[in-house]
Amino acid sequence: MNFIVRLFPEITIKSPPVRKRWTKHLTENLRTLSRRIHEKASVIQDWDRLEVRVPSEDDSVKEQMIDLLARTPGIANFSYVRAHPFSTMHDIYELTFDAWKDGLSGKTFCVRVKRSGKHDYTSTEIEQYVGGGLNQNCDTAGVKLKDPDVTVNLEVKDQTCYIVEQKYEGLGGFPVGTQDSVLSLVSGGFDSTVASYMMIRRGLRTHYCFFNLGGRDHELGVKEIAFYLWNRYGSSHRVRFITVPFEGVVSEILQKINPSNMGVVLKRMMFRAADKIAEKGGIQALVTGEAIAQVSSQTITNLSAIDAVTDKLVLRPLIVMDKPDIIKLSRKIGAEEFSANIPEYCGVISVKPSSKVKLERVEKEEAGFDFDKLEDAIANSRVQAIDEVMEDVEQRVVVQEVQEIGDNQIVIDIRHPHEREMRPLSEELEVVEIPFYSLSTEFSGLDQNKQYCLFCDKGVMSKLHAAHLIDDGYQNVLVFRPMKK
Repeated sequence: MNFIVRLFPEITIKSPPVRKRWTKHLTENLRTLSRRIHEKASVIQDWDRLEVRVPSEDDSVKEQMIDLLARTPGIANFSYVRAHPFSTMHDIYELTFDAWKDGLSGKTFCVRVKRSGKHDYTSTEIEQYVGGGLNQNCDTAGVKLKDPDVTVNLEVKDQTCYIVEQKYEGLGGFPVGTQDSVLSLVSGGFDSTVASYMMIRRGLRTHYCFFNLGGRDHELGVKEIAFYLWNRYGSSHRVRFITVPFEGVVSEILQKINPSNMGVVLKRMMFRAADKIAEKGGIQALVTGEAIAQVSSQTITNLSAIDAVTDKLVLRPLIVMDKPDIIKLSRKIGAEEFSANIPEYCGVISVKPSSKVKLERVEKEEAGFDFDKLEDAIANSRVQAIDEVMEDVEQRVVVQEVQEIGDNQIVIDIRHPHEREMRPLSEELEVVEIPFYSLSTEFSGLDQNKQYCLFCDKGVMSKLHAAHLIDDGYQNVLVFRPMKK
């Protein structure tokens, strides 16, 4: 199978050296990602497009490739095509006729051609020749150049004709790795999740920094969201997840800071810590999900007071977005259910938070703060590769794995609904579909006389949630890891 990939327009207007370098980045990213689907997949780089070739006609592989191309940053659109060698313009017509003779019946149509290489005819001449032949020899409703029922798309490159069967929208943005690294301060909510996604889409290698205010469930939830974002949109490049234990800092704030200033001081402490973590990692910018006036700490006055503690560039991609639009984008990228089900943990609650703190007063209160608590939090930060963030949870509880399902055992498919659609489990198995973000609330409602075998593609999420359920006292939980065929 073949796919033709078009570059995001902002890449095509760059200077030739930059365009060449960024196109190479996209090529390498697609090679890395596509070979996880099929080991013999190849990507051929051209000036204005890429061609992805997969030596397989398996429908499952096709669907996985379509999904991959639709979520890879740097792609404007892509087409699933059939490639055929040809010698003459009449050959192009015959190939097109064979492909479209049954699809034009009773419909208006037009032919659109993109051509490159040396030929004795133009793109327009191909359109006229092929279109005229189809109109004469198919039971069409006629040629209609504006808003036809069907557009027959062809790409002619040298002596190969590509017949476009289906065209798809891409993610846009820039290839991951073309820009510098950033450190995203994540809480698991809609805002920080969408902000992180927007950075990835723009080509930035996005690392994650989570300030643990004391909630174990919250930490696990944030790790799941970060893993999802990386795995779905940025897994061509490895990144880090940093957990900063902030309970001591919160305790100090509650004892030393006026309640009206607590929210701003907490953010200032987070920025101080993130600044040092970023500096150690060679990262130049911080990312947050703040939006103007969404909460009291996000006024211009308070954001200015927060920014005053760091020399790093602070990026706020959501700064003027409305909350419904943020949630809508979260839904589009498949992260809404994650954030909606994230366990809440608020370590600092001000009854009457100030929307316009006085910086001199904040600095005066911070003068009595024990900054050793902040230094201890930074020193005790835990840095993990993003694809290893679940390992600490798995190690806490021994989870039994099975390769076959026996009597009294039921499979729970915990994958995201989108993943289930692409790679459904065998119909021979008794399967309950509960996405992992709903498992903790729905598991108690199941028949506890049965054994439940959690399943996900790589086993990472199933192990994590099995361990979590066992930790909560359930003893009828296993992990289903079928043998690969």
